[in-house]
Amino acid sequence: MTTDKSKERPLVSFDWALKRLLRNKASFEVVEGFLSVLLGRQITVTGILESESNKEHPDDKFNRVDVVVEDDAGEIILIELQFIMEMDYFHRMLYGTSKAVVDNMVKGTPYVKIRKIYSINIVYFDLGQGTDYVYNGRTEFKGMHSHEILQLSVAQREKFGKTDVGDLYPEYYILKINNFDDVAKTPLDEWIYFLKHDRIRENFHAQGLRKALELLDYSRLSPEEKAEFDYEWSIKSHNLSQMATSLETGRLEAKKVIEEKDKTIEEQAKAIEERDREIEELKRLLSTK
Repeated sequence: MTTDKSKERPLVSFDWALKRLLRNKASFEVVEGFLSVLLGRQITVTGILESESNKEHPDDKFNRVDVVVEDDAGEIILIELQFIMEMDYFHRMLYGTSKAVVDNMVKGTPYVKIRKIYSINIVYFDLGQGTDYVYNGRTEFKGMHSHEILQLSVAQREKFGKTDVGDLYPEYYILKINNFDDVAKTPLDEWIYFLKHDRIRENFHAQGLRKALELLDYSRLSPEEKAEFDYEWSIKSHNLSQMATSLETGRLEAKKVIEEKDKTIEEQAKAIEERDREIEELKRLLSTK
């Protein structure tokens, strides 16, 4: 499917916008749109929470972005963008939700005050083994014999406003951006297209994208914002280029090692064949005597 690039608006990247443009109430509409489309229900953001995880880090410009959002239901939503491969990223997701539970729990309060945590991970590398571009993970308690899903009691449903026991536990979303084929069939696809290309097509109408066109238009940035964005983008591009170079160098070196091993194996096989021929010849000579 071809795309008319002239009908797309170049925008600043979503990761930079999260760090610099979308942390004030007037800009929550963009984040609300993204979260509402992804979670399948209307999300109203009441604030961006500060925590140790979303403070500025030296590698933020090219590697990670962490944002902690609170919605009107009192639930906590972690949004993380990750550009560079981390072998233990799944463990990091678990640590992030666990820390959020502890950080938002006042000491001495009953466990019922533990808030629902959503972990949304936007990754630009091949995490795990799978071809889809959106994955959802949640806790389920399933009977080993009946195979039924454990549900809350009537009293617990009224108290917690939930149905399944798993609804109380952290829930995970993984968006594998590079797996998306650029064919936008749903509102979520439109958002993922934007996350992949930093562009929005004219025919996109997913919630929040119209506001994103307004707020994230590079041409509307102040000179100071443009300079900051250009500087951070150049650093990110440089580091990603270095990473790509390292990966390609590693691939070529591994290929060379394999080829040398194959050559050695081939030489050893030929030597064995030669010895086998010599043994057979020796047997033949002995049998004629």
